[in-house]
Amino acid sequence: MKKFALATTILLTTGQLFAQQIKIGDNAGAVTFEEYEPKSTLVVPGKPITRAKFPFIDIHNHQWEMNGKDDLNKLITEMDKLNMGIMVNLSGRGFNQDEAKSTAGLVKQIESVKTYYPNRFAIFTNIDFSKINEPDWTAKAVKTLEDDVKLRGAKGLKIYKSLGFNVKDNGKIVPVDDPRIDPIWKKAGELGIPVLIHTADPSSFWDPINAQNERWLELKTHPGRKRDASAGKEFTWEELLVQQHNVFRKNPKTIFINAHMGWYPNNLAKLDSLMDAFPNMYAEIGAVIAELGRQPRTAKKFFEKRQDRILFGKDSWVPDEYQTYFRVLESEDEYFPYHKKYHAYWRMYGLGLPDEVLKKVYYKNALKIVPGLDKGQFPK
Repeated sequence: MKKFALATTILLTTGQLFAQQIKIGDNAGAVTFEEYEPKSTLVVPGKPITRAKFPFIDIHNHQWEMNGKDDLNKLITEMDKLNMGIMVNLSGRGFNQDEAKSTAGLVKQIESVKTYYPNRFAIFTNIDFSKINEPDWTAKAVKTLEDDVKLRGAKGLKIYKSLGFNVKDNGKIVPVDDPRIDPIWKKAGELGIPVLIHTADPSSFWDPINAQNERWLELKTHPGRKRDASAGKEFTWEELLVQQHNVFRKNPKTIFINAHMGWYPNNLAKLDSLMDAFPNMYAEIGAVIAELGRQPRTAKKFFEKRQDRILFGKDSWVPDEYQTYFRVLESEDEYFPYHKKYHAYWRMYGLGLPDEVLKKVYYKNALKIVPGLDKGQFPK
């Protein structure tokens, strides 16, 4: 007992001394997880890539100011620095529930593009689900989609994640595979346009916010992203993806671009099986490059296998962040930083994709499925 007591005293004393030592200096030992951003001492070859190796098509972008020459000139300046050949604006109608105003906005964007830079932009249209409970909603929505493509010049359809989250009918959330929407999916196939669909969010958003949640920091800094299906008022993550996959299955003649790699970038084996199950499904990499950059060998094998059905996308328009995408896809660099800590507190590694795979991801696959894009500005 005396020896145990002596050992305990020594440990307590040592602990007290250590606690005092880490407090020496200004704020020493008071760094929080959010603040902790150590400068790596690792010395390895590599450098940032600020311009893509090949001209590329960003299939997933959102722009709200494309109404004239000045707006487009600003975008073109940044696009040229990045070597972006074509930008796809998915928000042609935005979120406006006034059909006349949203139509006018779509038309103005498309006309501005045609007038000043007809080969550098493509505009997708959107569906307003706010009146889905009205008896004639389906017929009107199908007609609007057809007119947007045939008469107004839209190149595709973007479905926001609000479908499955907060689109409601008599207080109940409308599922992604609601039968009233089926004619819209079918019409898109008949028109020969792709449907870029965002369903759900990272699965961690449904998990408890605790020390085991990889998205803890993101949920702490963006609490509105937390989902809760426990009360039965929201769909679970699994339910939403089942609904989405039902849509793919029921519409084999329609091409779907699954945004954010279908929220399986951290489980590429599962995504690979889905691509077998749904030959009409493509995947785009917007906002999930951090997942690919932490599994370079597995991701490279996946890209090489599925090279004909992966598209480049970024999502948010922050030009400086594109260099992370270029470096992950093009280089074999090791242990370099990601641009948002709350998305990824880990470091990135380059996949070092072969040129032919890069060309397909950067532009060839998009040229294959989006009608009317200018192929002349891209290498063969």
